[in-house]
Amino acid sequence: MDLDSLLLKMTRSKRVGRTIERYHRCYNSSLTNNRPEESTQNWSQEVTKLKAKYESLVRTNRHLLGEDLRDMSVKELQALERKLETALTATRQRKTQVMMEEMEDLRKKERQLGDINKQLKIKFEAEGLAFKSFQDLWPNSAASVADDPNNSGFPVQPSHPSSLDCNTEPFLQIGFQQHYYVQGEGSSVSKSNVARETNFVQGWVL
Repeated sequence: MDLDSLLLKMTRSKRVGRTIERYHRCYNSSLTNNRPEESTQNWSQEVTKLKAKYESLVRTNRHLLGEDLRDMSVKELQALERKLETALTATRQRKTQVMMEEMEDLRKKERQLGDINKQLKIKFEAEGLAFKSFQDLWPNSAASVADDPNNSGFPVQPSHPSSLDCNTEPFLQIGFQQHYYVQGEGSSVSKSNVARETNFVQGWVL
């Protein structure tokens, strides 16, 4: 049975009941007021732990860099040496792995370039064969043209154009061309007329 119930039964007094209620209120209020203090104390302890851990990490980092070694004991130096050896081994393994991966990538690129080179070589040889066959056909065609007496390789103009062509296609001749006139027995043109015409043409040209 609860202590409060026993007190109530024993006293049967309102005064005692009120006193107990006040006690409970004060007790609960004290618990409520103590919680922020406990929380603040916990945070303070957590900050202290974090600060100590941070300082330890900074000190370890300096030791790994070879700094602040004077205050270290032999055991601490041996422990630091083991850490450095472990870190060096891991670093070398990682370096070897990276180099192997890079070499594999270079091999892949080399194979790709080799395939491209083969394709270009095949294409070049095919074009060379086509050009060679064209060269082989060219002398035969040239020889057939040379053997044909009716085909000189140039367009042939008619040697004696008809009078109709002369009439339909007039042409202009620039320059001086001498004309010799022979007087026949039945000609009515005198030598003086011929001389005058010749002198006139020569004077115009000059």
